[in-house]
Amino acid sequence: VVGHPLFAAEAVPWQLPAGPFDGLLAGSGAAFRLGGEGLASLTSLPVYAVGDATAKAARAAGFTVARTGEGGLQQLLDGVAGARLRFLRLAGEARVGLTPHPGQSVIERVVYRMAPVPIGSDFADEILRSKPIVALHSAAAAAHFGQEVERLGIARRELALLALGSRIAEAAGPGWAALHIAERPSDAALLAKAVALCK
Repeated sequence: VVGHPLFAAEAVPWQLPAGPFDGLLAGSGAAFRLGGEGLASLTSLPVYAVGDATAKAARAAGFTVARTGEGGLQQLLDGVAGARLRFLRLAGEARVGLTPHPGQSVIERVVYRMAPVPIGSDFADEILRSKPIVALHSAAAAAHFGQEVERLGIARRELALLALGSRIAEAAGPGWAALHIAERPSDAALLAKAVALCK
């Protein structure tokens, strides 16, 4: 596995809204790595984390994780439907909209942004032109990767993609040699699919 960053996370100034809150919704570990001083007063709140990596980042920052999802933040809200809960969502500048259930409310604060990173020509020549299977973890990454491939003059039909979920596959757009989707939105499922495709 050869990795290449497509984005660099940057902190965004933010102010803590008036509470109280029953929990934190977190869609990325970047919220805990870049949230800054405002996080210190929130460590008593249970975290509802989008996945294992986000949960790990929350624990490393001193938080307790109440739930870890596998299908996005909306799934976490669905899982506690019927409970009267007020959430603070620590989010990135680009984020998926949520639909709270009756009795739920979500207050959002943007605490980071993801700045696109260009793919270097050396990486393109050494890795991408060797026709690898490209694994993509987010819709933003899929869209940016497509733009970079075109900028570098690499034909989409030369590359096979492996997406963590269907929304990511849709964001990648058409024209690839193949477009596969992991059985479940988890790193383990993504790697298992990659192993199968490489055989």
